[in-house]
Amino acid sequence: MQPLYAINMPSAPELILILVIVMMLFGVGKLPDVFQQFGKGMKAFKDAQRDTDVTPPKELDGKIPDAQEIKEKTR
Repeated sequence: MQPLYAINMPSAPELILILVIVMMLFGVGKLPDVFQQFGKGMKAFKDAQRDTDVTPPKELDGKIPDAQEIKEKTR
């Protein structure tokens, strides 16, 4: 049994079918623009992942507030 997180890559016929559907939706003339925008989006996503700062804000001072404290601060 395969684990739930395993993703099988599509085979050649499946890729061809996907390409045909994309061509029908966007047309052959718009296809380069669609893939260019897709590539720009992927690049922006990867850049955003790389630039994330995971350090907690200094105002917490190592203490994690509970729900009541958060509610009081937002009032």
